[in-house]
Amino acid sequence: MILPVILLVIAALVLIAKFVPKGKTIVLYAVLIMIAFIMIFPFYDMFVMSTRTTQEIFSFPPLLVFGQNLVENFKNMTDQVDFWLAFRNSMIITCSYVALVLLFCSIGGYAFAFYNFPGRNVLFAILLGTMMIPTTAGIIPWYIMMSKFHWVDTFRALIIPNCANAFGIYWMRQYCKNNIPTSLIEAARIDGCSEWTIFFRIVAPILAPAYASLGIMNFVNVWNDFMQPMMILKSPKLQTLPLMLRTMVSDRGTDYGAMMLASTCAVLPLLIAFLCASKYFMDGLTAGAVKE
Repeated sequence: MILPVILLVIAALVLIAKFVPKGKTIVLYAVLIMIAFIMIFPFYDMFVMSTRTTQEIFSFPPLLVFGQNLVENFKNMTDQVDFWLAFRNSMIITCSYVALVLLFCSIGGYAFAFYNFPGRNVLFAILLGTMMIPTTAGIIPWYIMMSKFHWVDTFRALIIPNCANAFGIYWMRQYCKNNIPTSLIEAARIDGCSEWTIFFRIVAPILAPAYASLGIMNFVNVWNDFMQPMMILKSPKLQTLPLMLRTMVSDRGTDYGAMMLASTCAVLPLLIAFLCASKYFMDGLTAGAVKE
């Protein structure tokens, strides 16, 4: 049933592109609208399900309009789990981690871009080589190290170890090389600026798009991380949102309305963060892509 509809849509787009004036532009916008709909629909469906009961969620055909059970779902959610505690824990971990990543990675990227120190190329090659190692290969050594540091069941184990990661340093180094002229740095040194003054007052403002892009990527990764918090956080009072959502699944019956509402509340900070930094995010992704 679906395949004939898809074939008809494709045929219609081909005919429009061939015979209608400005048909290619119309087809392009039609394809972009369909792709946007496909991307947005799961979020819309999640918002709808957060206002429905479990029976309504599994009804057929699916209900695609908002229901009347939002308040009841919220009450059931807060009765089952301490949502705001988990939300606070996720915010502490994620914001602390992102702030440290932006600080240390930008300093490292700036150093690799503008300082000509002995062994720079070798160190940078080793740094790039570490990006080829799968994250899961380091889980056991990471846990052993956290145990030796007595950081098990603390937020430090999730914030500090990877706050100067290879990808972030590489990202900042490339952005510095493509967007900050060496003459600007040399002029600041001639004027008597210290190296820290050059970085924080001249370089850092130029890095705003790179900060936004790297910050959003790391924010999403840490906010959604499940495996590492599950391994390191033992106390219920330290659980993050992904761990809290897992506790809402029960063999004796899961309230999917309440769980979908919790999922919606967990996704909202990601959407807000992206919308607030979307302009800088796109600038950071496309910086250096076009050369004049």
